[in-house]
Amino acid sequence: MVLKVISYPLSVCKVNKIDTCVLTKDFFFLTKTDEELSLVCPTGDVPADTTERCDGWRGFRIDGVLDFSLIGILSRLSGILADNGIGIFAVSTYNTDYILVKEENLGRSLDLLEKAGYEIE
Repeated sequence: MVLKVISYPLSVCKVNKIDTCVLTKDFFFLTKTDEELSLVCPTGDVPADTTERCDGWRGFRIDGVLDFSLIGILSRLSGILADNGIGIFAVSTYNTDYILVKEENLGRSLDLLEKAGYEIE
């Protein structure tokens, strides 16, 4: 399985309104629940009206389209990292999963996953 590294730093934020988010950018995750409106985006694209933000994330995705019948992919990846004391922030799309780790853990995370048999791109 191939893991593709995202080349830029990311931020995880709480925002007040959807219309302050730049939805034309190539990369963002916007999630709305009855309790909050969250945004994951490149650090340079964080809206000015964030109520909370956490910078310093880096990410990678499982390359390709994952069929819904596949079981345990995210669990295996997150388990390897958790067993080595690395916390994650995971988000999923229809096609695949994304794992974010703090920037200082990116190199170590990729080394651990490569040793576990993943190909890093």
